Amino acid sequence: MACFLAQQVAEKALKAFIYAQGEEVVLGHSVERLCQAAAQWEPAFSESVRRWSILDGYYVPTRYPNGLPDSIPARVYTRDSAEEAVALADEVVRFVGERLCC
Repeated sequence: MACFLAQQVAEKALKAFIYAQGEEVVLGHSVERLCQAAAQWEPAFSESVRRWSILDGYYVPTRYPNGLPDSIPARVYTRDSAEEAVALADEVVRFVGERLCC
């Protein structure tokens, strides 16, 4: 559950940044693609896209029991992967927050 939520948190933070730049419609769920879009206004997003795009791997398989071959998310995603995902989402939120604040 934490991996799934971490991906969504990062996605929403990136969308918030893009909306704050004046975009009226922001489509998609990919952290990688949203970082690339955000880099149009803030090139520093490009520096973290590879690191944060790991979260895209949690988008489908963590939501659906049949999203993983011959297993279920509860068996594949460990406490360590959940902690890593949460830390990455926290990085995204802090990074976006620093650029939106003041």
